[in-house]
Amino acid sequence: MKHLFYLIAIMLVACAPRPADQQQEAHAATITQMRFHCDRDTTVINDLLAKGHQTGYDNANKLVEFYARELLGTPYVAHTLEGDEEMLTINIHELDCLTFIESLYALTRATLTDRYSWRDFAANIENVRYRGGVMGDYSSRIHYISEWIIDNHMRGNLVEITPDLPHAAYMVKNIDYMTHHTDSYRQLKDDSAMVEKIRRYELRNHRFPYLKRSWLNDKAVKAELRSGDFVTLVTSIEGLDVSHNGIIIVDDKGDPYLLDASMSGGKVMLESKPLFKYLENSKRNIGIRVFRMMQ
Repeated sequence: MKHLFYLIAIMLVACAPRPADQQQEAHAATITQMRFHCDRDTTVINDLLAKGHQTGYDNANKLVEFYARELLGTPYVAHTLEGDEEMLTINIHELDCLTFIESLYALTRATLTDRYSWRDFAANIENVRYRGGVMGDYSSRIHYISEWIIDNHMRGNLVEITPDLPHAAYMVKNIDYMTHHTDSYRQLKDDSAMVEKIRRYELRNHRFPYLKRSWLNDKAVKAELRSGDFVTLVTSIEGLDVSHNGIIIVDDKGDPYLLDASMSGGKVMLESKPLFKYLENSKRNIGIRVFRMMQ
């Protein structure tokens, strides 16, 4: 994380969208290593961290839940990380399902380590988003959750609890969707060298744990889940491991719910049905994986 601070060069863009020509003019006039959505991102992040410190919580799950509730209502916006070149993108005003859980990690880690600044948030974003915690080009960003979990577990950021859940099973799958669907990724469409870089990091015959959705209403399973656990939805789509991410909120009855940056709902929200009900009619989401922040 140390190297982040000598790489930082900030590009601030207005919260209201600019015309394309103005965006290009601002981009050309700025050294680009870090990109913000708007000039209020740093203020909002500092305010969130101040609130988090005021809670007095020193438990990662409690802090993850706290920050998730603070972000309720934040608009869902996809593809906020994409641009002409890879930059450390900070956008607390627009979230998708992955940048949502990255932001929760970064806020919580800063609080647990008694750090108070948006700069610490940014360092934690880099640490969790990029392979080995170091930003390079597009291929250095971890694009598949399976590798994301492995990489962050190895560096002491996260621990997967799925294998310890009652009724946990295993799946073996090739995780190679990106190089088979290059037209879906602007950075891969016309860049064969980048495709080959991504291919090197894809997973062949990857074995990973998951809990089938049929077990989500099991009392023994529910007893192991905690509010503030990260959860990812395992998919049957060929080449992909997961399709969506969020956190678990356990209600007073012990039922787990999904709190997520919802594409269908258009915002960060607490889903209205328990997780087992949320998934029971899904054709592609066949189960879940669960992981937690290390203290």
